[in-house]
Amino acid sequence: MTRIDDRFAALKAQGKKAFVAYMMASDPDDATALQIMRGLPEAGVDIIELGMPFTDPMADGGTIQAAGQRALANGGSVSRTLDMLRAFRREDTTTPVVLMGYYNPIYARPGGVTQFLTDAVEAGVDGLIVVDLPPEEDSELCIPASAAGLNFIRLATPTTDDKRLPAVVKNTSGFVYYVSVTGITGGAAANAADVAPEVARIRAGAGLPVVVGFGISTPEAAQQIASVADGVVVGSAIVKQIGEGRPVPEILDFVRDLAAGAHRG
Repeated sequence: MTRIDDRFAALKAQGKKAFVAYMMASDPDDATALQIMRGLPEAGVDIIELGMPFTDPMADGGTIQAAGQRALANGGSVSRTLDMLRAFRREDTTTPVVLMGYYNPIYARPGGVTQFLTDAVEAGVDGLIVVDLPPEEDSELCIPASAAGLNFIRLATPTTDDKRLPAVVKNTSGFVYYVSVTGITGGAAANAADVAPEVARIRAGAGLPVVVGFGISTPEAAQQIASVADGVVVGSAIVKQIGEGRPVPEILDFVRDLAAGAHRG
């Protein structure tokens, strides 16, 4: 059992859905990012997705791309992301944290996958979402990560049909991240009527909680999607607040409203 498994079990016992918040490490700078991250659990966040800055993202829309560029300009890297998590873990040892990003910075890092996994476990990582590694490449990172005790969380999309789904969920653990719309982050709004049957189908195939992301930016939308899923993810709407330079308490109030919406679901 990982912290992610424990959190979903606790939420289920409370009759609540999960609220997952995404933020980019080192955005807008290391100190502010850490301040925001430390405030997320009190604001109602159940699981934190921490983005690893990368120059060439594929699934991210303009808002998160800009956050990555700000982070890189501040010296953001995989190592700095892990340092941020270490600092967070000095005060919080219970909130699950998932690193989200792309394979290249992991592969190119000194020591490669082996050293990355050693460092990730030591820093307090609970799970990984690596967008550009399909199931056919599970031996690269997914299987070693699972052996190291980390959840490897896979994305399913509206184009993941019944033929493809078994491969997608085979080595997935923790939860399945359902991308509610075809496209990039920060795009079209998610629709609960469209999402509900897909969540049921994926949950049945995976035997895991299904958390829905992309296209959720308001408390009302979070509530609607949470009513048909096991949880919701909000990323671009939060990152937009950070990019606009809003004060940290204001950002956390915005997150608190989103979390309340998800929990009402």
